[in-house]
Amino acid sequence: MTATQPSPASDAIARRNVIVLVIAQAVLGAQMSVIFTVGGLAGQMISPNPCWATLPLSMIVLGSVLTARPLAALMQNRGRRAGFLVGTAGGGIGALLVARAIQTDSFALMLFGSLFTGIYMSAQGFYRFAATDTASAEYQPKAISWVMAGGLFAAILGPQLVTLTADWFAVPFLGTYLAVAALNLVGPVLFAFLHIPVPPRPVHGRYNGRSARQMLRDPVIAVAMICGMVSYALMNLVMTSTPLAVVGCGFATADAAHIVSAHVLAMYIPSFFTGHLIARFGREAIVAAGLVILALSGMVAMTGVEIEKFYIALMLLGLGWNFGFIGATAMLTAAHGPEERGRIQGINDFVVFGGVFLASLSSGGLMNCSGTSTVAGWQAVNLAMLPFLVLAGGALIWLWLRPKAA
Repeated sequence: MTATQPSPASDAIARRNVIVLVIAQAVLGAQMSVIFTVGGLAGQMISPNPCWATLPLSMIVLGSVLTARPLAALMQNRGRRAGFLVGTAGGGIGALLVARAIQTDSFALMLFGSLFTGIYMSAQGFYRFAATDTASAEYQPKAISWVMAGGLFAAILGPQLVTLTADWFAVPFLGTYLAVAALNLVGPVLFAFLHIPVPPRPVHGRYNGRSARQMLRDPVIAVAMICGMVSYALMNLVMTSTPLAVVGCGFATADAAHIVSAHVLAMYIPSFFTGHLIARFGREAIVAAGLVILALSGMVAMTGVEIEKFYIALMLLGLGWNFGFIGATAMLTAAHGPEERGRIQGINDFVVFGGVFLASLSSGGLMNCSGTSTVAGWQAVNLAMLPFLVLAGGALIWLWLRPKAA
């Protein structure tokens, strides 16, 4: 990498951008906690088969997978603001289409609208990368953590929106999706305050970074992508099934919303100090801690379906995701230069959300169709975490041992 990183003394612009991105994560990001709280329940309400209840959530992730690389290319050529505005447009259109689908009892339209919501989900994933664009190497892990910490406020706002809007109309959740559409109107105003230069266009004869193939052969990048994908996919696998499991075990929808809220709080509260932990202990150590905590989450969930165990398992799930995903993001950003970000960040999120899509797609089937009871389905969901934790843990151990072997 030959690009010059900003110096710590020049982080004033980076800090201003972080403030904008924290607000975006808090306000616009609330729509994701809303949708992942009610999406499975709304899907179950209108789907022709209960095994397809979480398919709309899977379509959101599929939309994110399909748009990750085009959005990365757009941001590389036109700047972050252009990509983020496309994201808010997708979020607004998607919410309106799903609201109409619920109103007309059209599962097909709900799936189509969910694809548009995936555009927003993909754009939101780039907030963490945008935080590092104008930051010094020393400030980058902290910038990522602060932006992710904005999700704490999304975790508070999202469930409140569900509680306030779920029964606005005779059709359940119609008001919730209309409120989500309104949230996206904040985007154009907010991103007007974002100041991130458009990366210079490639010039023939000048170093323009490594090719995608060369970067994918970088051990640090490869392991970061695997660990980021596993951390996010397993979090999504379990979180998507949680409202179905909670309600299926006889608890109220409000209980499911509170458990998801506690989970999202656990995802983002640690972000206030994750960057400092990375600076002290190293990126790989924090990723390893995240994988261990994810394993503990699955172990707790397997011991029973009492309400307190749902809370403990989901809070551990959130904490494990935070360490695993933020640590993997920090590994990735430290391993490429500014001139390479449009290539590798899009590929990274394609891989990450591709894994999340497969996890989300599997979640409803494991939960509703892998056993004779809700308890059996919940255990199947958590047992499915094991092979992927082994994969990520093995990759991380290989990276640790590799320099000694070399």
